[in-house]
Amino acid sequence: MIQRSALSQVPTVSVIIPCRNEKGYISKTLLNVLEQDYPKDKLEIWVADGMSDDGTRDELESLANTHSQINWIDNPEQIVPPALNACIKASSGEVIVRLDAHSLYPTDYISKLVHYLVELDADNTGGVWITEPANETIEARAIALATSHPLGIGDSEFRLENEEIKEVETVPYGCYRRSVFEQIGMFDNDLTRNQDDEFNARLKKAGGRIFLIPSVKIRYFARPTLQKMRKMFYHYGLFKPLVNMKIGQPTTIRQFIPLLFVLANIIALISTIVNYKIGLALFALIWVPYLLLVFVISLKLDKDDSEKSLLLNLVITFPSIHLSYGWGYLLGFGKAFNFWRGKGVKKVEISR
Repeated sequence: MIQRSALSQVPTVSVIIPCRNEKGYISKTLLNVLEQDYPKDKLEIWVADGMSDDGTRDELESLANTHSQINWIDNPEQIVPPALNACIKASSGEVIVRLDAHSLYPTDYISKLVHYLVELDADNTGGVWITEPANETIEARAIALATSHPLGIGDSEFRLENEEIKEVETVPYGCYRRSVFEQIGMFDNDLTRNQDDEFNARLKKAGGRIFLIPSVKIRYFARPTLQKMRKMFYHYGLFKPLVNMKIGQPTTIRQFIPLLFVLANIIALISTIVNYKIGLALFALIWVPYLLLVFVISLKLDKDDSEKSLLLNLVITFPSIHLSYGWGYLLGFGKAFNFWRGKGVKKVEISR
C-alpha cells in the first residue's frame, strides 16, 4: 500500500515536460509555466527533448540561458516514458507536475493542484481538459467538438464537464508526490501511448488516491487533421491490450465498444463474401442506427455554428475515432501477445 510522505508547507515542485519537434509550441508552454503564481524559488522545470531536428533545441537552449529555472536534457529513445523518467531522476522537487507541450495552463494551475494534493491527502491531482481546435479550419473545429463529446470519447471524466471535486481513475498529466514513484516505480518504457493510464491504474491498485479538480482547466489543442487524429486514436487502441495485460485487468469497460464495432463490421464483411444478402443485412443493422445516432448528435453540436459544412465533418469524424481506435485495439492483441512471449515491444513514432 502507498505510504504518503509528508510535504513541506510550501513544497518544492519539479515540472517535467517531454518534447520532440515542438518548435513554436515549447516556448509558449515554458513561458506559460514561468507565469505560474507558485513561488519561483520553489519551482524548477525539466524538459527532455527527443533529439528534435526542427529548431526546438535552439529554443530550449535560448530559454535555458535566459531563465535559470529551465533545464533540458536529451531523450535519445524519442518516446514519452523515457523522457518523463529521465526528468524525474534529474529533478529534486517534493512534487512532480507532468505537463504537455501542446496545452496551456491557468496561472494558478500548479498552486491549486499542490494545494489539493495536501488538503485531500491525495497521491495525484489533475484538472479538466477544455478541448480547443488546433486552428480555425472546419476540419479542426469538428475534431475538437467530437473529441470532447461522450459519443467520441465515452465517459472520460476529465474530458467532460464536471462541477465537483471527485476521486477518479485517471487525470490528464498529473501532480504527484515524488514518493509515489519511489514506491510503485516509474512510467513504463514499453508504452509509447497510454503510459499515464497504466501508471495511474498501477497507483490505484496500490491504494493510491487520484482526484479531479474541475476548477483547474487546461486548454488542450486537438489534432488539426483527420489523418493525425486517426493515427492518435489508432495508437491509443494499439497499446490498450498491453496496458490491460500489465496491470492484470481492463482499465475501463468502454474501451471494448470500438473493438466490438470493428469486429461486427468484419463479421458483416465475411458474411457478404459467403452470402451477400445476409452480409448487406448485417451492415444495415450495424450502420443505420449508428449513423442515425451520429447524425443526431452532430446536428445538435452543429446548431450553434455558422459554418454549414461542419455537420458533414462531424458525421465523418465520429466514425473515424471509433474505427481507428477499434482497429488499433484489435491489432494491439498481437503486440500484447508478443510481449507475453518475451519478444519485447516495438515503439511507434508519435507526431502531432
